Amino acid sequence: MLVLDARDELTSAHVRLVAGALQVSERTVWSWLAAARSEGRTGRKTRSRFMVTDEMRRSLALWGGNVSAVHRELVARAARDPLLGPVPSLSVFHRAVVRDLSPGERAGLRGGEAARRRFDVYGKRPPTHRNACWEGDHKRVPVRVALDGVAVCPWVTWFIDVASKVVVGVAVTPHQPARDAVLAALRTGISRAEPYGPFGGLPAVVRVDRGKEFLCKTVERALGAFAVPVDDLPAYKPYRKGTIEALNGAVEEMLLVSLPGYTHRACPAEAYHPDPVEELLSYPDFVKVLLDWVAWWNTEHQPAGLADGLTPLAAWEADPTPVEDVAEERLAFFALEDDGRVRKITTNGVAWRRRAYIAPWMSGHVGMRVRLRYLPHYDGRIEVFSTEERGRHLGTAYLAQAATLEQRRALSSVRDKKARQLKADLKAAEKLRKTRYTATTTAAAPRPRRTVTSSQAEAEIARARAVDLAARALPDLIPPREPPADWARPRKRSSRGAPKTATEPAAPAVGPEAGERPGSKE
Repeated sequence: MLVLDARDELTSAHVRLVAGALQVSERTVWSWLAAARSEGRTGRKTRSRFMVTDEMRRSLALWGGNVSAVHRELVARAARDPLLGPVPSLSVFHRAVVRDLSPGERAGLRGGEAARRRFDVYGKRPPTHRNACWEGDHKRVPVRVALDGVAVCPWVTWFIDVASKVVVGVAVTPHQPARDAVLAALRTGISRAEPYGPFGGLPAVVRVDRGKEFLCKTVERALGAFAVPVDDLPAYKPYRKGTIEALNGAVEEMLLVSLPGYTHRACPAEAYHPDPVEELLSYPDFVKVLLDWVAWWNTEHQPAGLADGLTPLAAWEADPTPVEDVAEERLAFFALEDDGRVRKITTNGVAWRRRAYIAPWMSGHVGMRVRLRYLPHYDGRIEVFSTEERGRHLGTAYLAQAATLEQRRALSSVRDKKARQLKADLKAAEKLRKTRYTATTTAAAPRPRRTVTSSQAEAEIARARAVDLAARALPDLIPPREPPADWARPRKRSSRGAPKTATEPAAPAVGPEAGERPGSKE
């Protein structure tokens, strides 16, 4: 319309046509034309409004997203400095924060990055075939189980196939896992022999999230031998491996919440009383329950990520992608490390880490040079190989003098007692070191809760000084005692250097007479 008006070709018919298309009156269209001719604008007239500045955003971050607290701070600052100008009302400030900050930004100011991430939009990776990618992770199981009379919370290390949602490998440890758990879970995932099949084979890539156990050299060498790369995802970005994170949440909601000893269970307002050890599942029973749930997940459950209501087993079997298997003899030593040293079989067996390992097959092989391979963090058994180029496997050797179960339990009891005693001593020392003060209701210096008299302070300082001096005392500060009379005493030297005893006169001269020079003649 402005172009037609500039060429003097604008008519009322054009105005009626635009008004009908936009469903407004002709008068409104003529008003728009007048504003465009006089003010040069084609939209609504902008009004000046209050906007959130960068300084206000920093204050919101300081106060954890508390808009009222930031408004009070602005009012107090304006009262101290009139040159800052008036501060809008609290309602206006609230509307400005809602208008200028997105819901994700406001949530991030209140709860941090994890809260802000809930408002982000994430895309999905394109569908792939089976064994195209595995995702691995550790999960601390929030269930207390009984192990040797002590309640522990185990950890599970597992891998899941992204395409079929099959849990291919699982390993459970009663403590925080190390690289041996990763290697054990990978071995169960790659092997298709009983009882691990029919899932498995070599994956094209393994996706992890910068866990040190997944990125160690042992795991890198083990997977590198089969040309399987490890995709190291950025830290603190769980959405980059959403399949395994969904499995971590599913096992807690579908299984762990129903087990005895679940630590996240809702409890009354009174103090929390954990279940006694006698009522908890034993560690073997818990592992069996978890493995049964994994089997149910693979064969009966229908995850939402699979089309047509398929189970992971059905999705795996329906995928025509060939599976690359690994020979069992190559997987037998998949998780073992080699220290690179050559040892000799003696009459005591093979020495490793100052311990003797024996086996029946060693009879008749004394003097043979061998190499050892072992499972990380486990020294109860080792594998013995020949020193040939390919390292022929000779057999398994076991620790010769392994402690019994009763001895290990007694040793654990002694160690726990020492740990409790040390904890009590450190706690008592911390009470002595720290000075407790009374609560204050005004801006004044607090008073110590326990008042010490001057005599008590001097006595404790004197005791500390006495102990300190005794610890730093040198032997030469204390004069030695008089030696016994029958001891030989050193001679004292005269002024001319002739030795003399301390109590006897000098010995008579022998040879030339006194006063006679040696070699002189009468």
